[in-house]
Order: sequence, then structure tokens, then C-alpha cells
Amino acid sequence: MARYVALLRGINVGGNKKVPMARLRELMEGLGYTGVATLLQSGNAVFTSKEKSPAKVGKQLEAAIAQKFGFEVSVIIRTRDELEAVIKANPLPGAEDAPSHFLVTFLSDVPDPKRFEQIDPAAYLPDEFRLVGREIYARFPKGIGESKLATVLGGTRLGVTPTARNWNTVTKLLELADG
Repeated sequence: MARYVALLRGINVGGNKKVPMARLRELMEGLGYTGVATLLQSGNAVFTSKEKSPAKVGKQLEAAIAQKFGFEVSVIIRTRDELEAVIKANPLPGAEDAPSHFLVTFLSDVPDPKRFEQIDPAAYLPDEFRLVGREIYARFPKGIGESKLATVLGGTRLGVTPTARNWNTVTKLLELADG
């Protein structure tokens, strides 16, 4: 049995792609997942599955959501251990000091290095970011709301599917996965 974290992209934002968390939990339990728990209304779930392939779990959940709710949602899956490794691998200091100003963008795959190199760090100062595997860590000293970098990292520029969570959410998801 594997413990997973599902990160749904772009649900419950501005009244679009509404997915009530109670219905998401029911859907996941109907797929045979156990220990299902959700965090916030932004599409964060932890659960246990007999399926050993995270990719298969993600595709199964995407198909079930499309069938149940009538729209497509990208789902990024990490195992509980991968999420713990993401937290430990943070290359930028200070996430704990200002967790709402710190994002981890989870990517569906490792982006093409040439695409990533086209993002000029100097153009976004004082914001800063680092790519580590399938995650981009970013600090926004003046906040995320006005940041041009947050828009770039959350878009399709890198050729992979992104979904971002602030540091509070990332650490709470690990706690939830362990609970």
C-alpha cells in the first residue's frame, strides 16, 4: 500500500471548475482509495492505494473527475516520501519565516532545461527561484499577488503541467499524510 498526495490544478478558483471536497473524497473512496483526507478547498488530498504506479493513480483520478464533474482537471501525484524529500530539498532559506511568501510549484515532469534557462532570474528580482527535479521553489519577499514570476512559473511556458502550493500547505500535507 502506498500513501499518496494528489494536487489538483485550477479547481475552485473564481467560481470555475467547482469540486466540493466532500464529493472529491467520496469519488476517491469509490475508486478504492482508503484513508482519504483533503486539505483546504484548493484540491489537496492524501490517500492510500494498492496501486504502485503514481502515474496510473493520477490518470485514474483525472478520468474519474472528468466523468463525475464533467470537466478535465490535471492531477499531479507525489508519494508521501517524495513530498518529504521536497521539503528537505528546499534550496532557499527562510520558508518557515514567511511561509505565505514561499511557493513550491509541483511539475508533471522535469522541464526541458533549455525552456527553463529562458527564464531570466534578474528580470524578477527581488523574487527568486530554484529548480530541483520536478519542483520549483520560489520566494516572493513582497508577496505573491503582485509577482510576475508567479504567473510565469504557473503557466505553460515550461512545457509541463504546474500547480503551486505555499509552504504552509506543503508542510500541512505531509502532516496529513502522516496522520
